[in-house]
Amino acid sequence: MQSNSDVLPAIEIETGAAPDAAVIWLHGLGADGNDFVPVVPELDLPASLAVRFVFPHAPSIPITWNNGYVMPGWYDIYSLEEGRRHADENGIRRTRDAVRALIARENARGVPTHRIVLAGFSQGGAIAYIAGLTHPDTLAGIVALSTYIAAPALLDSERSAANAHTPIFAAHGIEDPVVPPELGGAAREVVIRYGNPIEWHAYRMPHTVCLEEIAQIGAWLAKRLAPAS
Repeated sequence: MQSNSDVLPAIEIETGAAPDAAVIWLHGLGADGNDFVPVVPELDLPASLAVRFVFPHAPSIPITWNNGYVMPGWYDIYSLEEGRRHADENGIRRTRDAVRALIARENARGVPTHRIVLAGFSQGGAIAYIAGLTHPDTLAGIVALSTYIAAPALLDSERSAANAHTPIFAAHGIEDPVVPPELGGAAREVVIRYGNPIEWHAYRMPHTVCLEEIAQIGAWLAKRLAPAS
């Protein structure tokens, strides 16, 4: 099912009728929304939990670091100098606005913000961190996989009190050659300093996801999105 033209195009999967919760899941640089669709059944969510998974497609943009090659991306990366990602902050803001539009659409479809999780892998995870921690309304949680803090100054200046205590699931491969595990660890330390509860996992894998990780994400999502008793 494709989304309306006024928001990012996306693939949608519903695990039950009349979903009352949602997961907006952003792919990595160079991929598209199809990338994590196969994960949904592997999460093994309870049959009683009706969740709408939204997998948006990033627009194709030139990536400066990659010699200006045009590819699906959430923001431009200028360089990898000094062991970090030098990212286009304006592009991050534009994508954050696009994520906010996806959240607003879920609200209009009857899913309150406190029943929405933002998730992302690599560059998508960087957006999940920033869009989630700066969102003006409280989210159910943030899933940040094999990623980093892309705009530390932006995050420091625009963090939202509404998500000061939002739980985070974060994970990284200790053999990741694309986003070094040190960047994932540094992001973990940032959110610990902010005071957000974080469930951290490290796996013996490269820049990807593994079955153990998916199972643990599923358990975390089931807990975060369980209907109030």
